[in-house]
Amino acid sequence: MTPHQPVPSLEIPCCPGPITGSIRPPGSKSITNRALVCAALAAGESRLTGVLDSQDTRVMAAGLAALGIDVDANWQRDEIRVRGCSGAIPASSASIDCAASGTTIRFLSAVCSLGHGVYRLDGTPRMRKRPIGDLLEALQSLGVGATAESPRGCPPVVIKSGSLVGGSARIAGNVSSQFASGLAMVGPCTGEGLSLHFSGQLVSLPYLAMTRRVMESFGATCRAIDERTWWIEPSGYRGVDYRIEPDASAASYFAAAAAITGGSVRIEGLGRSSMQGDIGFCNAVARMGCTVNWEDSPEEGVTLSGRAANGIDIDMNAISDTVPTLAVVALFATGPTTIRNVAHIRDKETDRIGDLATELRKLGAQVDERPDGLTIHPAPLHAAEISTYDDHRMAMSLALAGLLVPGVRILDPACVGKTFPDYWARLATIARVDLSAYSASPPAP
Repeated sequence: MTPHQPVPSLEIPCCPGPITGSIRPPGSKSITNRALVCAALAAGESRLTGVLDSQDTRVMAAGLAALGIDVDANWQRDEIRVRGCSGAIPASSASIDCAASGTTIRFLSAVCSLGHGVYRLDGTPRMRKRPIGDLLEALQSLGVGATAESPRGCPPVVIKSGSLVGGSARIAGNVSSQFASGLAMVGPCTGEGLSLHFSGQLVSLPYLAMTRRVMESFGATCRAIDERTWWIEPSGYRGVDYRIEPDASAASYFAAAAAITGGSVRIEGLGRSSMQGDIGFCNAVARMGCTVNWEDSPEEGVTLSGRAANGIDIDMNAISDTVPTLAVVALFATGPTTIRNVAHIRDKETDRIGDLATELRKLGAQVDERPDGLTIHPAPLHAAEISTYDDHRMAMSLALAGLLVPGVRILDPACVGKTFPDYWARLATIARVDLSAYSASPPAP
């Protein structure tokens, strides 16, 4: 990566014409962090390739190392070797800085329940406002001492455990699927196995399916008894060689760039068999008028071409991380676009409904905000200085408007390092624009 040149803002130049080209996104953050957890709990050594080098994945690797797991990361080669602990956490105490990574604090709160000792997990000021109480209540029902130190059941989290033996737990699914995923991933390491019962509306269901597939790749058995009950056998994990597929959420930005400029972009390494639900973003822009061609060859790919000209009404619960991206596409449609059933994204890195509406209005759009979504009415757009709220997805998605609207300036462009440190360089290449005023910093820590 290039040396860091901190810049407070970055103006996005308009692209010279329809975007064309091919791109392979970096490895999936969601799969990388799940694979890291499974490898850490496995018997034997695992070799993970194609991993994502980002703040979130480095935070996860550092958190596992703080628990005594042997994690040898070669970030330059996108490879990590993990010598697993066979489900027995080596450290009897740890203080883990999860930074802004919700995945890390949720997954490792569950992992710490397998230990014998006291563990404290904390993060950024925003992290201290993101609820985790539902997960802690489930751990408490399994006999684990699990408490939150901030109001509304928010971090810091303290786990006091004498080793989780398993049993049956009920977990709410209406805030984050990561609560259930975190519990499920420790299930194979319990003595009795784990029966999980999901209550309430389940959000981001594809991420739960992803968790099961990653667990099974490391030798675990996780059976869906019905749509609200999982049984995880006490089988443990085994070390494996595991390849991470490209990040479908990251792919959405380039698909959107083609959709708003009427261009054509091929996304390499992702196809209909992807375990990531966010590949469904391609189907959303297809409804808006784009053409999507799927390749079913061993080296998968998908090409998106044409302009997204039509507004749509869409339930985005299953692909909620791409809500800001679709909202930007909606700015250039000929009719209103309504996004529904995503109330849970108000508790992401920022309020991705309320704050997104604010920034879209800065660009000139008319936006109706609702508790569970928003409606974007296209209107003449103009230059604006866009706040990003330390939210990588707000920065990456809203920057796309600048490809067509002169004078769009993104504040705190470095926040993309959370999941995609090379984003500005990759966008500059495929859009044929000059973003050399910014150069990415190595991810922290």
